[in-house]
Amino acid sequence: MVEKKRLPVWSRILLGATGLLVVLMLGFVAWSETPAKPMPEALAALQTNPRGIVSNGGWLTFQPAGMQPTTGFIIYPGGRVDYRAYAPTAQAIATKGFLVVIVRMPLNLAVFKPGAAVDVMAAFPQILHWAVGGHSLGGSMAANFVYTHPGAVEGLVLWASYPAASNSLSHSKVRVLSISATRDGLSTPVKITASVSLLPADIVWLVIQGGDHAGFGWYGPQSGDNPASISRADQQVQIVQATVDFLNTLY
Repeated sequence: MVEKKRLPVWSRILLGATGLLVVLMLGFVAWSETPAKPMPEALAALQTNPRGIVSNGGWLTFQPAGMQPTTGFIIYPGGRVDYRAYAPTAQAIATKGFLVVIVRMPLNLAVFKPGAAVDVMAAFPQILHWAVGGHSLGGSMAANFVYTHPGAVEGLVLWASYPAASNSLSHSKVRVLSISATRDGLSTPVKITASVSLLPADIVWLVIQGGDHAGFGWYGPQSGDNPASISRADQQVQIVQATVDFLNTLY
């Protein structure tokens, strides 16, 4: 009987490490592909005005009825949040006269496509003024877009978000709106305050009293967040109004 040769130790270690890496990668994909689901209100927003929504496989587009907008707003979703969860917010902003586009991110994480705004802007050459923004991780990646594409947009909207330390916009000419909430357990008031040095001096601030992290979208409660002391609807009214007021300054 011929004795089987054993693989060298280094080969067994390599095979084991490769197997572990594959398991970790599959686990990461499974984790990222199970995002927070849109609430019924979000799904309803996709049905109430079908003529104003165009699915392009990569984004959802909302346009005001009966007019041709000249200002556009691109939304990057929060990490592991279904992009449809921002449909009610986008729809409400669009009704005020803006083109609003929600980008669908690879693996539900904007970090994998921070330059997505380039494709959106190319698809709508009639838009004269652009702002990019997003919620949480989405906002950070929108800030990354502004940092890596100087002059591409006129405005940046941060919903419960702030730039990475390596993406300082303190000397940028872009106009910035930061909306945060006092009950946010993830993008906490302390973290928002610490980001001041990374942003232009003329930034517009709004702090929503009693709001939480999940209230920036329509996807239910979020682990690590604090319970809000105001309703999601009330928080959304403030988010929409402040964002609309800001976009109007880009004319």
